[in-house]
Amino acid sequence: MKVTVIDYGLSNLLSVRHAFAHFGAEVELTSKPEEILAARALVLPGVGAFRDGMEGLARLGLMEPIRKKAGEGTPLLGICLGMQMLFDASEEFGLHSGLGLIPGRVVRIPDTDTDGCPQRVPHISWEPLLPAGGRSDFSGTVLQDVAPGQECYFIHSYEARPSREEYRLADALYGGRPVCAAAQKGRVVGTQFHPEKSGPVGLSIIRNYLKLCEQ
Repeated sequence: MKVTVIDYGLSNLLSVRHAFAHFGAEVELTSKPEEILAARALVLPGVGAFRDGMEGLARLGLMEPIRKKAGEGTPLLGICLGMQMLFDASEEFGLHSGLGLIPGRVVRIPDTDTDGCPQRVPHISWEPLLPAGGRSDFSGTVLQDVAPGQECYFIHSYEARPSREEYRLADALYGGRPVCAAAQKGRVVGTQFHPEKSGPVGLSIIRNYLKLCEQ
């Protein structure tokens, strides 16, 4: 299986390459619109600020090719900042438009927990992954091999909030609040945690994403 990883200057490409190569996938790194339009499967990784990420996509002319491929049903996996950019907009450093592939907005994680006590932001911790969107488990999703309560590693100051509950795939609890950890609309999937750094949970997502690509 060939996976095209989008390089717009703000991502840990080596880590993403390793995660997919673990399952024998051929990885193509590209910053070219024509190669994105020819892709069978897309991955949008990212580290850093939302505004900078969107500016990178715009500068390279990649926004419309990504939207076109997602609209055609090409599987698209957003990782970390890549997940946030799948949404309509972000409030990080002002209001900035995203790709608009999953309805919703990226907002700051609260500075206090549900009891009103200060909590550390950015949030850096291992947290249990819990079914969201009315699910009792993760069956039928890219998380289908994950048992509810397995932990993933998160480093975030902002979270992506889907505007419709059915798009929430998984939550983590920060300060007693459910924070969206994964979202999906059709064949567009996003994870707020990094697959390679989250051990068996992350690897199972890569494996099931590759299965989705073959459907």
